[in-house]
Amino acid sequence: MKLPELVIKNFRLRNCIVQGGMGVGVSRWKLAGAVSEEGGLGTISSAALRSIISKQEGKNVDTYTAVRMEIEKARSLSNGGSIAINVMCALVGDYDSTIRASIDEHVDAIISGAGLPMGLPGIQAPGNTALIPIVSSARALELIIKRWERLKYRPDAVVLEGPLAGGHLGFKMDEVENPDFSLEKLLPSVLEVADKNGGFPIVVAGGIYTHEDIIKFLSMGASGVQMGTRFLATEESSATEAYKQAVVSAEMDDITVVSYPNSSPASPCGLPFRILKNSPAYNANRTPKCTRGYVLQRGSDGKLSTCRAMPGNPDSEKFLCICNVLLASAGYAPDEPEGYTVGTNAYRVKEILPVSKLMTELRGE
Repeated sequence: MKLPELVIKNFRLRNCIVQGGMGVGVSRWKLAGAVSEEGGLGTISSAALRSIISKQEGKNVDTYTAVRMEIEKARSLSNGGSIAINVMCALVGDYDSTIRASIDEHVDAIISGAGLPMGLPGIQAPGNTALIPIVSSARALELIIKRWERLKYRPDAVVLEGPLAGGHLGFKMDEVENPDFSLEKLLPSVLEVADKNGGFPIVVAGGIYTHEDIIKFLSMGASGVQMGTRFLATEESSATEAYKQAVVSAEMDDITVVSYPNSSPASPCGLPFRILKNSPAYNANRTPKCTRGYVLQRGSDGKLSTCRAMPGNPDSEKFLCICNVLLASAGYAPDEPEGYTVGTNAYRVKEILPVSKLMTELRGE
């Protein structure tokens, strides 16, 4: 079966495939541009772009400038295709400036999760940019719609991410492997909420691996799919060679989910986190501590000053600096151990492909 087009707000994809925004530094301009050129939606990860671009340029670059530079480079490769940017709500300090820069650079879509993007439409009038929240339940979507109604905006599309995804997960630990929270179980109620609120595309994510998987969810009513791990293992991905080879070598038992207080070291974001057990960051003789400040939260004084991976904070030894270990996994923090985030099907990856070949496979050609 040929994959259908996907129309979101003012842009049209030839193929209904969205490449997941993998941070930190894995989903950069080269990967996003290649996916867009093939007719999918190439997605940049905004996480830590300020550090990445500053290192690349050899001078300090602020978040606003770094975001615009990255989008412009991705667009230059896309051959007229559409570009999105993934912006994590958990990155409080850079969130608003990233949104403004993305809209000013006329990115086609902003995809936002790792928390509920309740105030996203109120940061700046989006113009032609589509605003796409990531949710893990119909209830979360209802909350977003209700809040966005006050801002006179409705989601242009929604990504429904199930518990089989990679990286941070929007579920409790006891829900991650519970069949009642499978993507197949979550989708019908989310489609119902969308239909009741005017209708908009639902893109499903988490555990989707083959052309047949895509067709299955399309037949259930989804308008498209988002895939991360498949694009992690491509030539255009900015993951280090060690990271890619760790994925190729992985077996099913090598994949785990960690979350405080169930297991440690954990992400200071407080969300369960899917990762390879043999990641250097989980086998180092030290736990990397916060030095970047990207996931700072507001302290009692209302200022962005607190991260659970900071030395001196309660239980800080049970958290790692997620910014540093993920930057290391894309080659931007060579003195730190790498952290290999993956989806649940990473063990099925047995070779590194160019994006063009992977997209041909996913289209079923």
